[in-house]
Amino acid sequence: MPTFENPMPHDAVIIGGSYAGLSAAMQLVRARRRVLLIDDGRPRNRFAARAHGVLANDGRPGAEIAAAARAQVAAYPTAAFRMAEAVAVDRIEGGFSVAFADGTRTQGRRLLLSHGVEDVLADIPGVRERWGRTALHCPWCHGYEIGGGPIGVLGRGEHAVQYAATVAEWGDVTLFMGLDQGLSPEDAHLLYRRGVTIEPTPIERLEGEAPTLTGARLADGRFIPLKAIFVGASVRVASPFADSLGCEMVDTPMGRVVKVDAMQQTTQPGVFAAGDLARAASNITLATSDGMTAAHALFRSLVEEETAPAA
Repeated sequence: MPTFENPMPHDAVIIGGSYAGLSAAMQLVRARRRVLLIDDGRPRNRFAARAHGVLANDGRPGAEIAAAARAQVAAYPTAAFRMAEAVAVDRIEGGFSVAFADGTRTQGRRLLLSHGVEDVLADIPGVRERWGRTALHCPWCHGYEIGGGPIGVLGRGEHAVQYAATVAEWGDVTLFMGLDQGLSPEDAHLLYRRGVTIEPTPIERLEGEAPTLTGARLADGRFIPLKAIFVGASVRVASPFADSLGCEMVDTPMGRVVKVDAMQQTTQPGVFAAGDLARAASNITLATSDGMTAAHALFRSLVEEETAPAA
């Protein structure tokens, strides 16, 4: 039986070299597949000093976790890395072509998108300069380190109520909802039982010497002391590759993400997605799990192609 041959330089090109991408790369290079991992060096969690709740890595800086994983992947001879910005992806015969900002291109048989999302922050003075330190998004990641005390929650819609009820586990929560929102009796009862104070007056600005937070100044001039504030930021997919390839998207409470099946396959053949851009809930553990799942599915698709009967 003839051996399958493909002129593509890579079996898989992975765009996004953080936790999902590295996890996928590890699986594929251990199967002796040729993998190129592309990364622009701007992980979503770069604003946070440390990562928490990560098994065996609790409290370790996220950059250190990624660097250790990168070194382990790089030890395999079929792994290749390119620290660069990918700007376009096209489907070509036999796979995909990826263009870089410097005008060069590379090709691969399969494509894994793991470049993540961008947080769309509330347009309130003081949020951006505290993001990842005292203006936060994930209570599971950062709630314990606050150490209790007064905590704010900023959010809108049904998600805000559940968000505040969760954050209440880590401190005395004030939910800033805005004047234009009402609460159902069920939601009001839930917040009451969780000890959440409801503040309808909008926040004008956050105060304190950033990144420290001392509290929120309201539109009516009142000052609410706070040690931290959790912001229900929405997200947007960080790069246009999924759209340009025709992948379907799906709406979540946090924003639009790439639609995938249980094996991280998008609606486009040969294109997989993993990590924050393909799920509503996000953390390092979930991203690495998604990366492993995507790699196994991608590997199977390669084997199926290689063993298909000749036309």
